[in-house]
Amino acid sequence: MPEALTRLEARLSELAGAQVELERPSDPAHGDYATNAALQLAPVRKRAPRELAEELAAAAAALADVERTEVAGPGFLNLWLAPSWYGEALGEMLAAGADYGAGWAERRERVQVEMVSANPTGPITVASARNGAIGDCVARLLEFAGHQVEREYYYNDSGAQVELFRASVEAIRRGEEPPENGYRGEYVAELAREEGDPVPKMLAQIEATLERFRIHFDSWVLQSELEQRLPEFLPRLDTYEKDGAVWARSSSYGDDDDRVLMRSPDRGGTPTYRAADVVYLAKKLERGFDRAIYVLGSDHHGTRNWYAAIARMLGYDPERVEVLLYQLVHLTKGGEQTKISKRRGDVVFLDELIDEVGVDAARWYLVNRGPDQTIEIDVDLAAERSEKNPVYYVQYAHARIAGIRRNAGTAPSNSLLQGGSLEPEERDLIKRLAEFPLVAAEATERRGPQGVPNYAIRVADDFHRFYHRHRVLESDAQAFRLGLCTATQAVIARCLGLIGVDAPDRM
Repeated sequence: MPEALTRLEARLSELAGAQVELERPSDPAHGDYATNAALQLAPVRKRAPRELAEELAAAAAALADVERTEVAGPGFLNLWLAPSWYGEALGEMLAAGADYGAGWAERRERVQVEMVSANPTGPITVASARNGAIGDCVARLLEFAGHQVEREYYYNDSGAQVELFRASVEAIRRGEEPPENGYRGEYVAELAREEGDPVPKMLAQIEATLERFRIHFDSWVLQSELEQRLPEFLPRLDTYEKDGAVWARSSSYGDDDDRVLMRSPDRGGTPTYRAADVVYLAKKLERGFDRAIYVLGSDHHGTRNWYAAIARMLGYDPERVEVLLYQLVHLTKGGEQTKISKRRGDVVFLDELIDEVGVDAARWYLVNRGPDQTIEIDVDLAAERSEKNPVYYVQYAHARIAGIRRNAGTAPSNSLLQGGSLEPEERDLIKRLAEFPLVAAEATERRGPQGVPNYAIRVADDFHRFYHRHRVLESDAQAFRLGLCTATQAVIARCLGLIGVDAPDRM
C-alpha cells in the first residue's frame, strides 16, 4: 500500500536492514510513533539493543519525515514526525477519496461467501441474522480489498424438518394441533390462512427480510438438486460399507470421524446432508471460485475438518476452503433476556429487531464483537438516539462534518499547512486516519469485521475532540481543516459502508 505510514515504515526498514513496525504510544510524551526493532534485532546481531536503537535513531533523524528521535528504556525508539509528513498523509487521503485504503490485495481471487442458509421453516431469526451480518461484512471487506465476491444461500427444500414444517401448516389448516415437535407460532397460522405449499412463501419472506437487512444474494442452491449429482461423486471418494450404510473414510483425511453418506436400506437408503456437502463443495470449486467461505454456527464446529477432508478426497487444496464459526446472540429488553425457539414461536425474528432498533443498529450490534464471542444486545440501548449508542455516535460525527461542509459552501479545502505547525488534536486525527488501510486489511485477513466499528468509534472520538477544541470555518487554517474534515468524513463513511450501515448527512 502506498500510504504515508507504510512508506515511512519501509524507509525505516531500509535503514535498519530488517522489518520495522511502528506503533502509536499510549502516552504522547513518547512520540508520534515508536518501534522495538532494536530489541528484536539485538539477539540476531549480538549487540546491545540500546546501541542499535541509537544508530537507527541517528539515521532516522536524517529523514525529511522525522522531526526528532529519542531512545528510551532498554532500546525503544520514539519518533516525532515533521509537519510535512502530516500534510503528505492528508493529501493522499484527499486524493484517494472513497478509495483510500482500497484495492490492496496482491493476488485477486474469485471468492464465494455462503451464509445464513437457514431452512425455510420460519422467518429469519436474530441468530441467523448474525450469520448474515458477519458473512456480508466479510464479503464487503473482500470486495474492498479487490477480490470478486459472490454471496450464496443454500437450503434444504426436502428434508425431514421441511416436511414437518409443511405438516404443521396443514394441521393448522385442518383446525388441529401441529405434530409433536412441530412448528408453532403466529407465522405458521398466517401461512395456514393461504393456499398452496408454504415453503416457497416462506422462502420469499426470508429473501425480502434479508434484502431489507441489506444482504443481496447472487445465487440460491437447493439440497435436493445437489443430491441428484451424488452418483457422480461417490466413486471419487474413499468409502466403505458398514451396517448397510455407505461411509466416507474421512478420518484418514483429517476429519474427526468417518461420516455416513448413504443411510442403510432399513433407514430409507437416502443420502445424508453430509453427502450433499460433498456435491456442494465440488460444485463451488468447479464453478471457478478460488476460495469457498462457509459461515456457520458454533454447533457446526466439526464441519470445519469435514469440508477439508472432502477437498482432500476430491483432490482439491483444502486451503481453498474456509469455515467461519460464530457464537450465539442474546437479546435483553428491560433488563430481561428474551428466549429464542423457532418451533415454539417465542422467538425474536430479524424483522422484529429491525422494527425495534432499525437496520443500522441491528447491523452494528451483530458485528461489533468477534464471531468467537457470544454477544448480548441491549435492545433499549440499540434503539436509543444518543451518544451512548455507539452507532448513533459515529453516524453523528459523519453528519456533523456534512453540516460543516454545507456551511463552507464552495470554500476550498486542501492539505497545505498554514505556518508549518499542527495542533495536537490535528496530529492525532491524521494519525488515526492513517491507520485505516491497515485496519481494513487486518479485518479482511482475519475475517474479523468487528475491527471496523471499533476503529470507527476511535475516529469519531478523535474528530469530536478536534472539533470541540478548534474552529474550522473562519479560522486561519480553514482550508486545511476543511481538508481534514473531508478526509475524516470519507473514512467514517467507508467504515460504516463496510459493515452495511448508512452514513447520514443529517440527523
